[in-house]
Amino acid sequence: MAAGAASVLPGTEVVIRPSSDADVPAMIAIYERHIRKGVGDTGDFEEERLLPDELRRRRKTMRSKRLPHLVAERGGQIAGYAYAVPFRKRPAYRYALKHSIYVHPDHLHAGIGRRLLPALIEACAAGGYRQMIGYIDASNEASLRLHEACGFARVGYLPAIGYKYGRWSDSVIVQCPLGTGAEDQPNAWNRPERERTPPFPSS
Repeated sequence: MAAGAASVLPGTEVVIRPSSDADVPAMIAIYERHIRKGVGDTGDFEEERLLPDELRRRRKTMRSKRLPHLVAERGGQIAGYAYAVPFRKRPAYRYALKHSIYVHPDHLHAGIGRRLLPALIEACAAGGYRQMIGYIDASNEASLRLHEACGFARVGYLPAIGYKYGRWSDSVIVQCPLGTGAEDQPNAWNRPERERTPPFPSS
C-alpha cells in the first residue's frame, strides 16, 4: 500500500449521512487533493485554499436553505462528500440546482460516487427541486461515466473555459431531471422546501 493510503479493507460498508462540523477537516483534505491533482470540477476551482471557517459557513448557509450536504463514511473515514447549491439566484431558477462531488483518491473504485450521487439526487428531489446541473472537466472521464450512469445527460460543452496548471481546460455541462422534472407544474406541495411555510414554528 502506498504511503498515506487509507487502510480500509475491501468491501467495508459505506454509510451516506449528512455532514457535520466534525467532518470539515477531512472534507478540506479531500478538496485540496483534487485541486493539487488538477482534474475536477472546473466551475468550483478556487485559487485560494478553502479554510475550515469558510466551509463551516457554507454548510450553515446550505442547512438554512434545506439543501443537502452529504458525506460518505467508509471504515470510520470520510471517503467523499457531495452537495448542491442554487443554480442561479434569480427566482425563475429556484427549482434548479448545481452540484459538486468529491471522492478521496484512496477510496476510488470503491463505489463511493455511485452511493453519494444517487443519495444527493434523491434528497434534492424530495426537497421539491426539478433539475440538477453539473460542470465537469472534460478530461475527467471517470466523473463523466459516473454521472451518465446516474441519469445525467451531456447538454453542453465549453471549450477552453478554464485555465489552470499551465493549460486550458474544457468543461462538459451535464443535467439530470429530479422527480417529475418538467412533466408538470410546481405547486405548493412540491416546490423547494426552503419556500414552504412550515406547519409549525421551528425551534
